[in-house]
Amino acid sequence: MITTLVILAVTSNVVLSLGMVGALSIVRFRTAIKEPLDIAFLFWAIAVGIVLAAGFIPLAVFGSVIIGVMLLVFVNRKSHQNPFMLVLQCEDEASERAAMDYLKAQTLRCSLKSKAAQAGNIELNVELRLKSDDTSFINQLAQTPGVSSAVLVTYNGEYMG
Repeated sequence: MITTLVILAVTSNVVLSLGMVGALSIVRFRTAIKEPLDIAFLFWAIAVGIVLAAGFIPLAVFGSVIIGVMLLVFVNRKSHQNPFMLVLQCEDEASERAAMDYLKAQTLRCSLKSKAAQAGNIELNVELRLKSDDTSFINQLAQTPGVSSAVLVTYNGEYMG
């Protein structure tokens, strides 16, 4: 939608379109922008500036209202459900199956991310989406026969290094 706003303003004049290509090639951000919503707001501001400079005030106002409403709708639909990572140590395949069945019953979503097997030890890394904030099911999981350890860690998808 933001690109359409720029294209509508730029297609009216060849000189303006060449000028905009030059102006947009100058725009550079010194820090990496990690949030897609931040990039949308920056590009929106640039697009409205271009449209206003071209003299299309009604297009800038109408486009800004529509883009603003769409952003409000999509920002409010954002899921606030944080995933968890579970590091699970099992002794054999039977205890692994029992633990995974238990996890599938206790969580909204359970997906295996990695599995490492050694003699007498199976380590699983599982991404979980919890039904509620209650994490007491990990205590019962740790007491399951064949499960030697269960560690639950919050995970936001970013790696700081």
